[in-house]
Formats: sequence, C-alpha cells, structure tokens
Amino acid sequence: MTVAVIDRNDVVLRGRMSAPAELRTLPSGDPLLTFRLVVRRPVPRARGQSVDVLTCITYDRGLQRRVAVWQPGDVVEVEGALQRRFWRTGSGTASICEVNCRRGRKVPRSAARTAEETA
Repeated sequence: MTVAVIDRNDVVLRGRMSAPAELRTLPSGDPLLTFRLVVRRPVPRARGQSVDVLTCITYDRGLQRRVAVWQPGDVVEVEGALQRRFWRTGSGTASICEVNCRRGRKVPRSAARTAEETA
C-alpha cells in the first residue's frame, strides 16, 4: 500500500499591528512590505498573558496597498505560509522565519471586541 504525503503550510494569524508597515525594495527590484503582529499564545502562562511578535511579509502589491494604511493597534487577520529566508552578511549567512501573506484584512472593531471577550 502506498501512502500519499501531502505537505501543508498554512498559517492564519489574528493580532494587533505593532508598528506601521515598512516598504523596501530588494536588490532584485521587487518591493517587499514587512510588518509585525502581536499575537497572544493560545495557552497563557501561569504568570500572565504570553504573546509573540511575528514578522509578516508580502510581495503582493494589492495586499501591500491595504496593509500600508493599517495603524499600530489595529486588529488584523492574515493568511499565508511560514517561510525561511536566507541572505548573505559580512560574517556569513543569516536567516529569518516569517509569514509570507497572500491575504489580509482589518477585523471590524465589533468582531475584535467579541474575540477578546471570549479569550
């Protein structure tokens, strides 16, 4: 019997923008928008709420335009895939894990408030 291996790399995050998004142009000429989300962990630690600050990127120009107007503190939801990017530095190779977003939306305040109340 042959077992098919189906890889899956789907990430869905809902959190708050930590700072304004930053647009830069890579050496290849491609525009890259980077932003960070503050996301609560599903199971808080005994000493209080634990959060992660996760780096998100997008190469999609339509999504870049939408994300550019999001403000720090806005509750947003993104979908994408986890990826690891590599680049050369003066001391060798560096890398970062980030969420490469293909979709994103600002969460209406009423939905964000309801989610906080049930958390």
